[in-house]
Amino acid sequence: MRRALALARRAEGRTAPNPMVGCVVLDRRGRVVAEGWHRTAGAPHGEAAALAKVGRVPGGTLYINLEPCRHQGRTPPCAPLVAASGAARLVVGMLDPIAGHGGGAAWLARRGIAVERGVLEAECRELNRAWITWARKRRPWFTLKAAASLDGKVATWRGESKWVTGEAARREGHRLRDSHDAVMVGVGTVLADDPRLTVRGVRGGRDPVRVVVDSRLRTPPDAALLGRGRVIVATTRAAPAARERRLAARGAEVWRLRGGSAVDLAALAARLAAAGITSVLVEGGPTLHGGLLDAGVVDEVRLFLAPLVLGGAGRRSGPSWIAGAGVDRLADASRFTQVAPPRRLGPDLLLTLRPR
Repeated sequence: MRRALALARRAEGRTAPNPMVGCVVLDRRGRVVAEGWHRTAGAPHGEAAALAKVGRVPGGTLYINLEPCRHQGRTPPCAPLVAASGAARLVVGMLDPIAGHGGGAAWLARRGIAVERGVLEAECRELNRAWITWARKRRPWFTLKAAASLDGKVATWRGESKWVTGEAARREGHRLRDSHDAVMVGVGTVLADDPRLTVRGVRGGRDPVRVVVDSRLRTPPDAALLGRGRVIVATTRAAPAARERRLAARGAEVWRLRGGSAVDLAALAARLAAAGITSVLVEGGPTLHGGLLDAGVVDEVRLFLAPLVLGGAGRRSGPSWIAGAGVDRLADASRFTQVAPPRRLGPDLLLTLRPR
């Protein structure tokens, strides 16, 4: 099963709105005779890719991190394919949580195949956590990413931010972009930094969908991120139509969502999910980070801490990595748990946290 998980992970960030699935096929003597994984939506699923290499495996065993599907989607259902292979045993990591999609393991068991369920289930769920969130909550998995000083600031009071963290941390940031379906920023970040939001320095990397939260359509038509793949600008119904036309002329998709002075982030999350986006890396400023936390859609935080202090107070204090409504009492604070050991990246430290 660990090998099936490793195979599935090869397509991280490339299968949406489908899960990552890997499959290992053994013959009746327990020898590995084929492997496969789901490479992208519309391509053969993991078990189909593996069985295509070997055909029938009478008396064999299949290890797969997610039960074979029984429904017709972009590709034919996989459970009948497994039954036709002659396999005698199926080992499944987790069952399919989508209503109407599951039942493949039970269907195969009724046809005489020995089915073992729940092997490394926690690891299987962790691998496809974004897809499970998308399937159950009808929104993407949101990861907030920030690079901050020890006192939690992302820039000096004059706005200088390049670079708070070092080269190793920036490389990891690009790897995170590559592993997510989309990367999101607020218009303030676009105006201040004019980022491309592309993936650089990652072997085989691909650019995610770029999403800009911009309530008044202040994104300049000559912004560096435009004209480089899919860009979504989320705005309000009150935004000027002329600005929408200029951005559309540069290839941007302008989504008008409910909300007056600010974009409704819950509505944006639902629309992203409807577009098949299962994971979003948020590289915004404190307003966007705080807004998502207040909206209750933050699933993970990747906080890169640099061993420096910017200090200051009042007007001479730089911005924090997160703002939002704030709380009056400690009892109301958003609390997080480390889900991985702190990781050294050159001189910097990466914390991986999830809400309790």
